[in-house]
Amino acid sequence: MSSLLGVDVYNVLASAILLAHLLFIAFVICGGFLVIRWPRTAVVHLPAAVWGAVVEIFGWVCPLTPLENHFRLLAGNSSYSGDFIARYLIPVIYPENLTATMQQVFGGLVIFINIIFYFLAIRKQRSRRHRV
Repeated sequence: MSSLLGVDVYNVLASAILLAHLLFIAFVICGGFLVIRWPRTAVVHLPAAVWGAVVEIFGWVCPLTPLENHFRLLAGNSSYSGDFIARYLIPVIYPENLTATMQQVFGGLVIFINIIFYFLAIRKQRSRRHRV
């Protein structure tokens, strides 16, 4: 029984995973900004950013994608092939299909953006130390 009080639990789980996936991607891309304000955030963000970049550069499928698909199938919906970016973000940003080269560029952008954020965070920390 996948229904709880008229709500399809599997659809809710699939949607929750989709939201978590989107938030994780946003954190990978922009989490370095948080490090500027709260340097200890780097302990969580740096591994996430490395994971996000590696997944894109090597064309791996994030484990959240098959998990989301699993719950979609249990809910009686169809799953999708490829990864989260190919399914949800690329159709919005680009009309063409996702290519390995595009994924590598995205992975490189994640690295580049976060190098800038971490540079700013280090610079801010050094500035604080010099004032004290």
